[in-house]
Amino acid sequence: MPGKAVAADAPEMTDLVFDLHASLVPENYPFQLWTEVLQHLPWAQDQQSMGILPLRGSISSENILLSKRTKLILRVPVEFEAKTQALAGKKLNVGGQTLEVGQGKAREIQPATTVHAYMVESNLGEVDFIAEMKQKLQEMNIACNLICDKYRKISGATESLTGYGLVLHDLKPQSSLHIQRSGLGGARHYGCGIFVPFKAISGLE
Repeated sequence: MPGKAVAADAPEMTDLVFDLHASLVPENYPFQLWTEVLQHLPWAQDQQSMGILPLRGSISSENILLSKRTKLILRVPVEFEAKTQALAGKKLNVGGQTLEVGQGKAREIQPATTVHAYMVESNLGEVDFIAEMKQKLQEMNIACNLICDKYRKISGATESLTGYGLVLHDLKPQSSLHIQRSGLGGARHYGCGIFVPFKAISGLE
């Protein structure tokens, strides 16, 4: 299921970082998690630039084991920061597992020379994907180098998404902020195309 692309004039964004009390989620949790979030933030369905950053944890069998330090992080337009805080204190049922959402704090997006997206949505092969990403970055006036990461797939009961992880490096501060605020590709709701600072890489071709 191709996700909708985000408009080039994406709004000013911020990250809302919520404490999370949960032990695990199914490996293919993104569709279920977004559906649960919409139960409490129904207006978010129309915000194509808004999304949930991938949950950090270790994969075990078909589940992702979450640590006590795992956070639920939503990237949202600044104007919806206060409304998104309503998620605090809610319980989300994801694959039969209960995720208790704690307090949320805003975290300003910071420039970084290297950023990484866990998955940028695409149905292309790797060579064509890289060519398309270079073209999109050029259209955004973002000068940098890139590295294609693993091919990934997210599956739900009736829908699925495919794409690749992507690292952008040698970014200037303004370009770094631009790509983190705008993202690449569609399906932002499910964590696709959202860039975060990554360990520095420089001087690679």
